[in-house]
Formats: sequence, C-alpha cells, structure tokens
Amino acid sequence: MKKQLLSFTKISIALGLGLLVIWLSVRNITPEQEVSIFTSFKIANYWWVILSILVGIMSHLIRAIRWKMLLEPMGYSPSTWSTFLAVMVGYFTNLGIPRSGEVARCSVLYKEAKIPVDKSFGTVIIERSIDMLIFFSLFFITITTQYKYLDHYVQTQIYPKIHEKFDFIPTEHLFGNTALALFGLFAFVFFIFRKRIFASAFGVKLIKLFSGVWEGLKSISKIKQPILFIIYSIGIWVLYYLMIYLCLLSLPDTASLGLVVGLSVLVIGSIGIMVTPGGIGLYPVLVAETLFLYGITKESGSGIAIGWITWSAQTIMIIIVGAISLLIVSSHSKKKNVALPEDKK
Repeated sequence: MKKQLLSFTKISIALGLGLLVIWLSVRNITPEQEVSIFTSFKIANYWWVILSILVGIMSHLIRAIRWKMLLEPMGYSPSTWSTFLAVMVGYFTNLGIPRSGEVARCSVLYKEAKIPVDKSFGTVIIERSIDMLIFFSLFFITITTQYKYLDHYVQTQIYPKIHEKFDFIPTEHLFGNTALALFGLFAFVFFIFRKRIFASAFGVKLIKLFSGVWEGLKSISKIKQPILFIIYSIGIWVLYYLMIYLCLLSLPDTASLGLVVGLSVLVIGSIGIMVTPGGIGLYPVLVAETLFLYGITKESGSGIAIGWITWSAQTIMIIIVGAISLLIVSSHSKKKNVALPEDKK
C-alpha cells in the first residue's frame, strides 16, 4: 500500500509540475504573442512533421533490433516484430504511468516470445545505461560547443533579475563561472558527506546507475556483432536528432537555423522528457527557451509553436503506434487463450 501511495505521489508531482510549467508559460502571453503563436501553427508545413513521425517510428524499430541483440547471448531469439510491439507498448504505458514502460515491455515480450521478465528486464537496464552514456556525451558536447550562446543567455535573461542583490558578481564568462562555482560546491559537499550519501537511498541508486553503465559496456563484448550494436545505438540518437531537425524545417523562422541548433534542442528537450511524464509542459518550454538562444524571439511565436509541434509529433506517434501495438498484443493473447482448451482435448 505504501509503495502504491508513493508511486501515485510521484506521478502526481511530476504531472503537477508539467501543468504548472504550462500555466507559468502562458499566463504572461500578450494578445500579440497569441496571434503570432497561432499564425505559426497555421503556416507550418506539416509534411515535415509527418516525415519526422516516420523517422521516429524508424528509431523505435532500430531500438527493437538492438534489444534483440542483447537477448541473443542468453539464448533467446525473439522476432523483431515481437520486440517492436513490446517497445511501443512500453512507450505508450510510460505516457500514463512514468517509469512503468520498462516492466510493461518486458511483460509484453513474455506474452509474445515467452522470455522471462527478469531476464529481459536486465537487458533493458543495460540498454538504458548505454542511452544515458550517449546522452551525457551529447550534453557535454552541446555545453562546450554552444558556450557563447549559453553565457549570453545567462547574462541577458537571468543575471538582470538578480542584479540588485548580486551586483558584485562580474558578468564576464558568467555561465562558465557559475557552472564552476556550482561544481565546486557540489564536490565540497560530496566530499564532506560522502559516507552519508553512499549510505542513503539516493547513493544506492547512484551506485546502481554507474554499475549499470559499466555492466552495459562490458556486455557489448558478449554480443555477436558489437560494432553493429554500437552503430545501432548511435543511429537511434541520430534519428532522434533528425526528428527534431525535420520539425524545425516546418517553420520559416526556424528552417534556416542550422544543424547545430537541432542538437541543442535534442539535448535540452530530453531533460524535459526525463522530468515530467512524456515531457508534458516542460518540453515545449525548454525548446522555446533553447531557440531563444539563437534569436527566435518570444514575440515571433515560432519558438513556442515549434516546441508544441515537436512534442505533439512525438506524443501522437507514441499514442497511435503504441495503442495499435497494445491491441495486437491483446488479440494475440486472446487467440492463445482460445487455442488452449482445444489443445487439451
């Protein structure tokens, strides 16, 4: 009962945060901005968005193929169709109940291919660990290559709001100095309280995360085609990036921003998906703020519009393909249940 209550509380807080972000982002919108936003939605070329959705489906197909490669060393050879159905049901479930997708996809795979949940769940943890490693690599690349934009954003958008109380802080390299100060503070606190941190529930989870990443890297050597596995892993994120970039092409204001902007949107937007269920509320806002770094003003409405267009494309794709996958899995289960009495005769 306590676990269910805790799970419900976490979901409510995450969903509440997403709704709060939506409210905060729209409460100060002027009538002129409303017109600009709706105009952006009207003039958007949705053929690019449809192409983005198809690319998204392709990324999930590659994820299903990659998952198969992790299962094969354990002696299991499910069909790509089975793993794809499981992956899509997992994403579909995650929209309603955050963090439930991993268990859901393993349960589907058990129904489809009779692979024990505990066995397949271990491979999902490995898969997620590798994805996190790629994400943090992209995050580091984005921060270092886009430093001047981030520094300018902090100086013009954040620092003026706290200038009255912190006017002694030099504005030169403000973003870098702030990041270094926070890192130094974190390192100091971690060093002083390291024993308590490692003994806490958070510390245990952190250790599991890093050990999972390490185990994931070691498991690649057991795969028949490790190079192909790495190519698939990188390919998934390339397709994620392409989804974003295609959506940027749908509006005139964002179509000419360039390839690097797509990477920034991918990385910052991914943070929104990690924090709120399916990125609701937070993802579009983070995308709009990211595009603001590159000159897409809030008055133009294009930043907010692209944020919602990109989020909607991903969400609609998961809802449609995920729901169809769930129906297919359910129909398979019904057929097996009907066939069972006949086999006993």
